[in-house]
Amino acid sequence: MRRLVAAALAAALTAAPLAAQVARPQKARLALEPARLEVAAGGEARLAAIVTIDDGWHLQAHVPTYDYLIPTALGLELPAGWAPAAVDYPAPTRYKFSFAEEELDVYEGVLHLPVRLAVPAAATAGALTVRAALRYQACDDKSCLPPVDVTAKLTLVVTAGRESTEDQGSPAIAPAPAESEERGEVAPGVPRSRSLAVILLLALLGGLVLNGMPCVLPILSLKLFGLVKAAGESHGSVRAGALATFAGIVFSFWALALAAIAARGAGAAIGWGVQFQQPGFVAFLAVVILLFSLNLWGLFEIPLPGRLARLAEASGGGDGLGGHFASGLFATLMATPCSAPFLGTALSFALGQSSGVIFATLTAVGVGLALPYVALAAWPGFVRRLPRPGAWMDTLRGAMGFLLAGALVWLLYVLQAQVAAEFVAFFELALLALGLVVWLAGRARLGGAGRRLGWIAALALGIAAVFLVTDAPAAAAKAASGAAGANVISWQPFDRAEAERLAAAGRLVFLDVTADWCVTCKINERVILHTPEVAGAFRRLGVVAMKADWTNRDDTIATFLAEHGRYGIPFYLLYRPGQPPHVFGELISKQGVLDVLEASAPRG
Repeated sequence: MRRLVAAALAAALTAAPLAAQVARPQKARLALEPARLEVAAGGEARLAAIVTIDDGWHLQAHVPTYDYLIPTALGLELPAGWAPAAVDYPAPTRYKFSFAEEELDVYEGVLHLPVRLAVPAAATAGALTVRAALRYQACDDKSCLPPVDVTAKLTLVVTAGRESTEDQGSPAIAPAPAESEERGEVAPGVPRSRSLAVILLLALLGGLVLNGMPCVLPILSLKLFGLVKAAGESHGSVRAGALATFAGIVFSFWALALAAIAARGAGAAIGWGVQFQQPGFVAFLAVVILLFSLNLWGLFEIPLPGRLARLAEASGGGDGLGGHFASGLFATLMATPCSAPFLGTALSFALGQSSGVIFATLTAVGVGLALPYVALAAWPGFVRRLPRPGAWMDTLRGAMGFLLAGALVWLLYVLQAQVAAEFVAFFELALLALGLVVWLAGRARLGGAGRRLGWIAALALGIAAVFLVTDAPAAAAKAASGAAGANVISWQPFDRAEAERLAAAGRLVFLDVTADWCVTCKINERVILHTPEVAGAFRRLGVVAMKADWTNRDDTIATFLAEHGRYGIPFYLLYRPGQPPHVFGELISKQGVLDVLEASAPRG
């Protein structure tokens, strides 16, 4: 049974991120950077279109070698009456493909396209959204993909009168920088100079800190119970169990890395914790946690066949190495809805890099999460200091079951935001029925037909419950706004164009990208944002509060996060008049938010 649970957990880890709809593969990303945010009517605006091409891929030149090849072309959508934009294309490089007899003119790496816009003297003052579309055909050494379009946009502010005499300069080869409070970074999306070694160290530290986050506490409770049981065992068995847990954690992070690489290659959105956007995955995890809780409460035991029982006993206790390995998989599943210091920075860098960097970074996170078990394997004598096993362990075991049941309540809270209410009620009834069947099966005669039928019924109920939720209609959209109050911020749904327009008009706009499954998001909202100080500052400074709900799959939000170099939440951004947006760290502080609001507020 434990091996079946381990296999099911591994399959869920691998399959959940791939459940996203597959889009036509994109092998290049487009960003726009203005030389200046403001431009005078009658003047000239200068931009840079930054095209980042994936490693191993090339784009056909603007003037391709052969007429039948698709040229790389940038088009801009401008208001009526404006002259077409002037785009300067760099000289291509020559590349010999295996399928072509001659070298072809291509672009590779990072492509910098200077753009000049002539602003009419009669242009209307105010915010101007410039949209760009790059059409290209990507080829690797074996084949060429169908042509695709990638888009980007930015907002300029057109002012009346003569253009500033300051030299606009030349745009850098990066998206427009948005400030970040975290360790003095520029906004995610800007190429970073930190080495891969530093990123791996941050990933390792982030994984270690995850052990103290609320998501992982239920698993730590199970491992605490296991340590107490191991107090009377040999050092070898303790070391073997710790290393098996370590292997389960690292293996699951390898599965996540491979799934992320495969999903990105298929053109799907990737991110930390996105498997919780799938109701079927949430339901599956709820069934698993229910079974763990019932087992801890003693409602049933799963006897192993004789040969497996002897193997488990020889490997160190009734749990066996398979049970320790499965607990490592389970720890990873429960860790993914949480963020932690250092983790966001490492993942934001890695998930936009090559496959090797993704794999190495997620491996480092897994090793960090598993470090306590490495320490236990190195010093197995630690368990000797724990209380000896005894009758008191029954009470501890029951308490640990209630802690796991709390995680089940949280999963049902996530589910009610994803599927229709009546289907959540049916799912809860199915869980009750599952619990009843498991209890009856546990009371049946060992080896009897009643017990076997009970386990078959339990398995069928669990599968049916998961499929019931998987095919359920979506929940009704939630209202983003809240009632006025001293501690309440009045939210409205995120509208990017409206946020940019408000910022250009002189308003501060605070964006919170959140989800019901994101535990860190909920803690930040309760402890930091919905407080008299922050809510009062929002009202006093006239801050427009917008919320983007990522509880369910939303490619628009995923794309927005990717544009800022982020692949997980929480994510907080402040649109500011006449300045680039300010990007906050994942773990915000009350004083940090207040300081940024005060410094960004318009004067006069």
